[in-house]
Order: sequence, then C-alpha cells, then structure tokens
Amino acid sequence: MRTLSAPHVHEVEIKRSRFIARAARADSPDEALAHLAAVRDPAANHNCWAYKIGDAYRFSDDGEPGGTAGRPILSAIEGQALDHVVVVVTRFFGGTKLGAGGLVRAYGGTAASCLREAPQVQVVPRVTRVVHAPYDQTGAVYGLLDSHGVRREDEAHGADGLRLTISLPADGRQRFADALSDATRGRARLEDIE
Repeated sequence: MRTLSAPHVHEVEIKRSRFIARAARADSPDEALAHLAAVRDPAANHNCWAYKIGDAYRFSDDGEPGGTAGRPILSAIEGQALDHVVVVVTRFFGGTKLGAGGLVRAYGGTAASCLREAPQVQVVPRVTRVVHAPYDQTGAVYGLLDSHGVRREDEAHGADGLRLTISLPADGRQRFADALSDATRGRARLEDIE
C-alpha cells in the first residue's frame, strides 16, 4: 500500500477564497478524526474532509452543498491509489460563489495537489510468526533473517532450543519457510502465533 510518510500542507487561492489542504497518515478512523480535530479551524467557513483506511472511508461536506467537497476529496485520495490517509480542506470564503462544479474542482483539486506534493512511502504488509530451532541450528537461522527482510521481535531460549518471534513481509512467508527448512535440513520450523 502507498501512504504518506509525513504530514503535508498545500494552500491555494481560487476566486478570492483560500483553500488549505492538510493531509496525513491515519491508521485507524480514530486517528483520522483526531487529525481532523487537531487541524480544524473554527474561524473558517468550512472544514471539509475525507479519509480512506483499507475498506473504511468517510467524508464530510461540512455545510457545503452535498457532494461538492467531501466526495471530491475522497476521490483525490483514491485517484492517487493512497491508503491510510486523511485530508482536511479548510475554506475561507472570499466573497465569490463558485457554484457546484467550481466547488468540486476546488476541493478535489486542492486535495489532489496536496497529495501529489506530499512525501509518500510504500508500506509492505507484515506478518508475525515464530521460528523454533534446536541450538545447533541458530547460526543457520540467523543467517537467513536479513536476506528475507525478517525482523526479530522477541527471542527466548529453553531446554528444547531457540524460540524466535519474527515479523516478515506477508508475501515472503513461504519463501522464508522453504529457505529455513533447506538451511536447517528440516530441523527448524516456522509456525503461526498461537
């Protein structure tokens, strides 16, 4: 998934109205709403927003005509194939009405420009698993970790050997399991968390 690596702000003036987009990463609806609460400007005429987090999404026109602000902001997020993102576009009215089409272009365009400029990062989904290995195979186990993008989360030593809790890229689970079996001649095993 692509998301934002840092918050970003973009400001534009359209027919004397000032539009300020503030985008950030949000990993839960609560985080998205917390961002909204943090950046909402009570002095502004409208604070319209949208978020997309996996299959969850919400948006608000915040007093603008229905469908002219929140939905275009969400469309900007989806149009750039981003996820775990919230965008708030604040409008300070400048005295000239934009009409429904103008509002859609203003809110959607401001959000899209903000997201295009924002620093983005590709996040690889990870899974947590446990490696069980006899002590005489720990060298082989440790030797595989870096080459498969595996991170050590926890390590325990017992009478039956090493119990290593790891996280690894979800799409690399089977490759790592096969490599682990090959490197230890089947003496180490990868298991799901119980």
